[in-house]
Amino acid sequence: MADTENESGNTRIRGKVKWFDPAKGFGFIVADAGGPDILLHANVLRNFGQSSVAEEATVEVEVQQTPRGRQAVAVISIVPPAVPPHSGLNDIAELDPETLAAIPLLPARIKWFDKAKGFGFANVFGRPEDVFIHIEVLRRSGFADLQPGEAVSIKVIEGRRGRLATLVAPWDAAPRVQPD
Repeated sequence: MADTENESGNTRIRGKVKWFDPAKGFGFIVADAGGPDILLHANVLRNFGQSSVAEEATVEVEVQQTPRGRQAVAVISIVPPAVPPHSGLNDIAELDPETLAAIPLLPARIKWFDKAKGFGFANVFGRPEDVFIHIEVLRRSGFADLQPGEAVSIKVIEGRRGRLATLVAPWDAAPRVQPD
């Protein structure tokens, strides 16, 4: 995709996330077309519905030139990074891709997640059971980290050891149930 300028003077650029640190509240993107790194602020990412993004994820962003350099002002899309073979969880790897695709997204809230340990737990709204979230599932979903209390959408299966997330998505990706 070639860089394109819109009516507000911003340029739409595709690139890869170099790194993103949720604790610092920012990270950088390397544009496919080259040039200086692009600042990605946590607020811009939150406006897209995520609190983090995985390194090497492909992103499409609107970029504005500022006195301090190029800065993303809107996220258009995020595609999770490619996953090396045999790096997934066995319960998920054994499922047919069509079966995985048919699992509904459910609104959930993060109970806790420890990036250093490589896992955490969430609760689907209205259900008391914990749902295990593995760091590899998080990475495949395009996230780098999750914060306690963060609202997300997840696909859940019954694994050998209990409920297991197979996908994590922004909270507004789950369909909303309208009250009667």
